Amino acid sequence: MSTPLAEARGVVKRYGPTTALADGQLTVLPGESHALVGRNGAGKSTLVRILTGLEAPDEGTVRFDGDPAPALTDRDAWRSKVACVYQHPTVVPELTVAENLFINRQPLQRGFISWRRLKTEAARLLDTWDVRVDPDARTAGLKVEDRQMVEIARALSFGARFIILDEPTAQLDNREIERLFTRMRALQDSGVTFLFISHHLQEVYEVCQAVTVLRDARWITTAPVADLPRRALVEAMAGETIAEQAERRRTVAAAGPVLLDVRGLTSPAYEDVDLTVRRGEVVGLAGSSASGKIELAESFTGLHTPTGGTARIDGAPLPFGDVRAALKAGVGFVPRDRHDEGLVFGMSIGDNATLSVLDRLGRFGFVGTDRKRGVATALIERLDIHAEGPDQPVSDLSGGNAQKVVMARALASGPRLLVLVNPTVGVDVKSKESLLARVDSAREDGTAVLVVSDELDDLRRCDRVLVLFHGRVVAEHPAGWRDHELIASIEGVDHG
Repeated sequence: MSTPLAEARGVVKRYGPTTALADGQLTVLPGESHALVGRNGAGKSTLVRILTGLEAPDEGTVRFDGDPAPALTDRDAWRSKVACVYQHPTVVPELTVAENLFINRQPLQRGFISWRRLKTEAARLLDTWDVRVDPDARTAGLKVEDRQMVEIARALSFGARFIILDEPTAQLDNREIERLFTRMRALQDSGVTFLFISHHLQEVYEVCQAVTVLRDARWITTAPVADLPRRALVEAMAGETIAEQAERRRTVAAAGPVLLDVRGLTSPAYEDVDLTVRRGEVVGLAGSSASGKIELAESFTGLHTPTGGTARIDGAPLPFGDVRAALKAGVGFVPRDRHDEGLVFGMSIGDNATLSVLDRLGRFGFVGTDRKRGVATALIERLDIHAEGPDQPVSDLSGGNAQKVVMARALASGPRLLVLVNPTVGVDVKSKESLLARVDSAREDGTAVLVVSDELDDLRRCDRVLVLFHGRVVAEHPAGWRDHELIASIEGVDHG
């Protein structure tokens, strides 16, 4: 076995009475992509700060290529060992690519910067690592994926061959993610080693060869990715088996009374649907685009009128074909497309977040400005929306924060039934986790939740998942289902 390129052993880090890392361990071999995973608070960020020389461990050792880590004050030595590319840029946006690559170490001639040599050396560096970016381009104008490659090239120019990527896909779409992974593989072939941090476990299996799991500030396991099924990885991160997680959720959900009771519901898109959702239960609807799942969910929000059957909420008939009546009956809704259906882009964050509760913000048709601002500010804090305040135009927000505004409006009315259609589509990883955490919060508050999604990660939070096929409910999967089982039901493999 080759000498580890980076190694941490028995690392402990305390901040006053808080132990941020009780047993940090990591062994990264040369030329591999090694994943570091764990839930929020597991100790990943603390370990990264220690691995990059930003902080010293209280106990334990860090070694590079078998040698002890440099002293914290020797920044040049650290730069030659390791670099971290964060989700948010560390480049200077107003400078060019070439200027960022050699910032604070520009080539000089007679005491002045040699701009010709700067550009030549930048072009040579970019070419060496096959980074196809114009050295004269202003960094602020680069795509996120190109900016990340510039940061990687800058780190490599110091001699570092160990690059930490901290949630690098959070701001990328699927096509950009695949391009990033292609570049990572090419750099690996050239001798670069990566530590890859992501909440998206599917990415771990796509691009990494080994994975280390931290939980509760301690090392849990390190294993080849090929030898660790996703189920086992999730269990290592959670500290309990998927069956135990599922049973715990089922026990809580089963205790609640039925809130939504649907019998024989029929329309052109679906037929003879029976389903129930209890208070504190999260039920998923899965199926192909033609399965009728979205039309079924939208019927409960007043967008469609079924041709037959009944739906009752807390024993009272649920009004069909009337969005305002459905809202009054206690239905909150996150629609499938925030751009066309979810947001009014000419309005502020506060205006959008409070649209569902305007009747509560004033009297005689007038809305109290201060009251609206107070409600909106509380929603911004509750949903962790990164914004300047309620008066900021919603059009200024990133996709993840814009989707949080849509969720905020759905929650503002204090719904008894929360209907979510593709609730995390087109958002970054952190926003996705935040939005799904709101689903967990709604469950704990006793809200009945119906989740319609094409994303398996969204459906994993559900207590059970119903599968529609050609408009009919054909299968029910309790929490803890395996991917291939659910996909088989969706594709019609396991039923006629």
